[in-house]
Amino acid sequence: MSLDFFTIVFFAIAVMVFVRLYGVLGQKTGSERPPFLPPEPPRETGDDASAVNDNVIPLPRPAETILREPPRLQDEAPVAPSTETALSSALRLVMAADRGFDPARFVDGAKVAYEMIVTAYAAGDRKTLKTLLSKEVMDGFAAGIDEREKRGEKVEFTFVGIDKADIQEASVKGRIAEITVRFAAKVIQVTRTADGTVVEGDPARLTDLVDVWTFARELGTSDPNWRLVDTRAVD
Repeated sequence: MSLDFFTIVFFAIAVMVFVRLYGVLGQKTGSERPPFLPPEPPRETGDDASAVNDNVIPLPRPAETILREPPRLQDEAPVAPSTETALSSALRLVMAADRGFDPARFVDGAKVAYEMIVTAYAAGDRKTLKTLLSKEVMDGFAAGIDEREKRGEKVEFTFVGIDKADIQEASVKGRIAEITVRFAAKVIQVTRTADGTVVEGDPARLTDLVDVWTFARELGTSDPNWRLVDTRAVD
C-alpha cells in the first residue's frame, strides 16, 4: 500500500507535537512544588551570616511543647504546692498513735454522740450522760439539770438534725488524744413551768445550736469510746 504525500506530512506533524508535549509534561525538571512543604530547619548563623528574612512567619509549636514546664534557671529551686495544714498534721499524729482512728468515721460517731447528749440533757437522763461525759463535764450537766428540777421546769425537746460537723483541732498529749468538733444543728426546744407556761423557746420555731465540743480518749486501752471533756457554746 502506498502513502500519499499529505498522509506523510500529517504523520510528521503528529510526531513533532508528541515530542514537544513529552518534553514539557513527561519529564521532571526538579522545580516542581511537592504536595506538602515541611518547615526548613533553622540555619546556623555565624558572624558573617546574613540576617534572617523578616517576612518568615514561624509555625506554631506542637501542643506538647507549649504545655511542657518551661526550663528553670540553674539557681531556681522547684516550687511544690503545700497542702499540709496544722490540722492535717495533728490528725496524722493521732492516726499514728491510734491505728484504728479514721477522721471521717470519728465525725459520724461524734454526730450520734452529740444528738444523744443534748437529748439526754433536755430529758434529765443522767444515766445516759454518765456514759458519754467526763466527770468534770458530767458535774456541770448534772448541776444544770438539778437547777431546772428545783424550779419545777421541764423541757420539750425535738432534735431536727445536724447541718454541719467539722473537726477544728486535734492533739495527742501523752497517752490522751483529743479531737475538737464544731457542730451546727437545728432543734425545737421549749421550757415550761409546772403549770405549762412557756418560759423559754417557741414550739413553732426552729432553734439553731452551735457548739464546739472536745472529745478525748486514752490511747492503748481496751476502751474504744471517746468521752466529752469540754463544751463551748458559740453565739
